[in-house]
Amino acid sequence: MQLLNEALDMKLYQNKIVLGFYFILLSITFIGCSRPVFKEKWLKQEAPSSFIARFETTKGVFDVEINRDWSPLAADRFYQTVKHQFYNNTLFYRVVPKFVVQWGNNDTAVFKKWSPYKLADEPVIQSNLRSYMSYARSGKETRGSTLFINLNDNTRLDTLVANGVKGYPPFGKVIKGMEVVDSLYAGYEGRTMRSLDTLQKNKTLFMERFPKLDKINKAYILRQ
Repeated sequence: MQLLNEALDMKLYQNKIVLGFYFILLSITFIGCSRPVFKEKWLKQEAPSSFIARFETTKGVFDVEINRDWSPLAADRFYQTVKHQFYNNTLFYRVVPKFVVQWGNNDTAVFKKWSPYKLADEPVIQSNLRSYMSYARSGKETRGSTLFINLNDNTRLDTLVANGVKGYPPFGKVIKGMEVVDSLYAGYEGRTMRSLDTLQKNKTLFMERFPKLDKINKAYILRQ
């Protein structure tokens, strides 16, 4: 009987060692995989004069070539955000046929880290032609999160004055996969814009209302 008890005690001890080992392993894995959502030093990263970003979406892949000369501050912020996974798992929440495809970061915690660092507004150098990409904005120095790609030649956006700011400066162009951009679900058109508060507060509820929206699975720097 004593031998049996000692054997059971030894087995229990061994199990505790194994469980402890797995706990340590899981902790190391979690720490290694978790990434910070923002570091101020990232804002010092200047974009190359030209580079290509790839977007892997639910409809396929498209590539955007960035030209820093067109809008240097926009190119820098885009480079910083894409490099640090800002657009991973984000929705194309506004798709208006023959106008624009629009998207932005949907994670409130992430967005709040980046949003205090304003971008000065810049003049329009390159026109908003089909396949060109610009930052959307809601007023002075509000670029830096929400992007759109022109589905048509929207030259009026070059000089449009909205909330006291003139024009939307493109800083990149789709060079591969424009057919993917064209294929993104557009059935809701602009109706989703009335529910943007819901998207920020309760993404699950927003997706229940608009279940057919496509999304970006992953965005990253392909070549520089």
